Parts: sequence; C-alpha cells; structure tokens
Amino acid sequence: MDKNTPVVPETLVEAVRFFSDPDICLTFLASLRWPDGNVACPTCGSQRVIFLKNQQRWKCYERHPRPQFSIKVGTIFEDSPIGLDKWLPAVWMIVNDKNGISSYEVARALGVTQKSAWFMMHRIRLAMQRGGFDKFSGDVEIDETFIGGKARNMHAHRRAAKIKGTGPMGKSAVMGLLERHGPDKAKASRVRVMHVGTTRKRILQAAVREHVERGTNVYTDALKSYDGLAHEYTHQVIDHAEAYARGSVHTNGLENFWSLLKRAIKGTYVSVEPFHLFRYLDEQAFRFNERKHPRGDFGRFLDVLRSIVGRRLTYKELIGQSPAIA
Repeated sequence: MDKNTPVVPETLVEAVRFFSDPDICLTFLASLRWPDGNVACPTCGSQRVIFLKNQQRWKCYERHPRPQFSIKVGTIFEDSPIGLDKWLPAVWMIVNDKNGISSYEVARALGVTQKSAWFMMHRIRLAMQRGGFDKFSGDVEIDETFIGGKARNMHAHRRAAKIKGTGPMGKSAVMGLLERHGPDKAKASRVRVMHVGTTRKRILQAAVREHVERGTNVYTDALKSYDGLAHEYTHQVIDHAEAYARGSVHTNGLENFWSLLKRAIKGTYVSVEPFHLFRYLDEQAFRFNERKHPRGDFGRFLDVLRSIVGRRLTYKELIGQSPAIA
C-alpha cells in the first residue's frame, strides 16, 4: 500500500480504534467541513482565524460575541459534552445497522446514559434526512401502511384509550413512493416516505403530484384514494384480493421496504411515538437508498458526516417544547 494513501476504517471495530484519538477526530472532521483547508468562522464566515492548539479550537479575529469556536459549533454536535470519540462510532452504528440500533444498546456500547444516547441518535437522524426537488419518473410504486401497536398487545386501559374502531384505528398512516432502478438503470431503487396521518384521496394524490412527474408509470393497490390518477399518469392497479403481481404491475418493492421498516420499529425500537415517527422514516429510507453505496459502510458514514453542518436539534425542540420555554 502507498504510504500516502490514507487509512480509513471499514468496520465498526476499526472505526472505534481510528476515532479513539481526539486529534484524529478533529483533523478528520475539519477536512470534511473545510475540504480546501480554509477554516471559516461559523458565526461570521471570516477566514481570519487562528488555531488554539491547547484548547483544540479556533479563534476568529472579527469582532462578535463568539470569537472562539470548536469543530462542533454549527453542527448536530453543538453544545454536546460528549466527545467525538463517542459521537463518530455512534454515527457509524446507526447508518450501517440494517435493522437500526436501540438507544439502550448505544448507551451500553459508548458508556453514556440511555437518555443521552436517545438524544444523540435523533440528532444523527437529522443529518440522515434527505430532501430533493427532483421528481420520480420511469416506473413508480405507490403504497401506504400503518404503524402502531397491535390492540391485543396493549394493556386494557391503553387499548380503551387508543382503539375506537377496527383495523387501522389508533395507528399512524405512512405513505411510500418507490422509483424502480433510480435515476440510472444501473442503480438500485430508491424510496421516499412520509407520515401522512390519513389515507384520504386529497392527501395521497397531492403527495403523488408533488413527488412524481406527470406521465410516469405508477403502480398502486386497489385503494379508492388513488382513483383519478389516470388523468395525469399511466396508472395501473393490482388488486391484492386477486394477486400480488401481474407482470410489472405490483408494489412488491415497497412491500419489501415496509417489512424492513416494521422489523426495525417492532424488533429494535419497540415503541415509536407518532410525534417522532418521521425521524425513524428518514433513518430507514437513508439506509435503504444507500444500501449499495460504492464505498460501503464508510461511504454511508461519510455521506452523513457531510450533512452535519447547519443542522441543529435542541432537546427542547426534540420533546416538542419551544426553545423559549424555561
């Protein structure tokens, strides 16, 4: 191996060893945040800064209230007392574990409290969010599912409070769209999922129009809420009471994604509040869409770390309180 070739971790064990040195953590993140080597102040954007080696932070020479800043400022790590030697392995674990990883397991592995691990994981999920203004095209599967506990597994008083009817009552509606093969036929399919709350026609069809190009081949089940899409799309329906596939007409790709999502929620996270559900959807969608990343685990890890800047989640925001509330 060339001596100039940087050695990067390829497994979790190697990542833990690699990031055990604070200097390596700092150098690694700085190279991702400022790839041209010109460090910029996150407060004013000035590059008139100097590195304070003893404090492992920089000082900006412009006049403003926060002249000193660490590598964490302006990222999902800001104001966290937990070191990068624990943060970076936590990122590695959540982005690469197929079925997710619970906050209890992260707490045991890193030696932090469960509450801290839970907060860390939600901050990482924020960096895993992927937006995008491009619309799906080609062949697109559309389906919906319901997330929530089974009535027979609930305590009697909880069941009485949540279950007011049959079927999906008391559960959260989630809509998914899957573009087969992605933008390039050599690539894997990709998904977008959203917590819609209801499966009413106006909600589902509005989401289709927002995320799918007109004229695209769309495949759905026989849910009546999709009636009328044929005016704008090549709409084909598979009735699951008759069959699950008819040639290319099926939603089996999304059914596969639903199974992965529910396996993670039911098997790993056990219980997810509707208020936080979209964060778990972002997590699972990221892993699914990046499952064939050309650089494997390290590539997914890098993609998330490149998205940490400009994203911050406070604990009060996470639990639904205004930051102004004491």
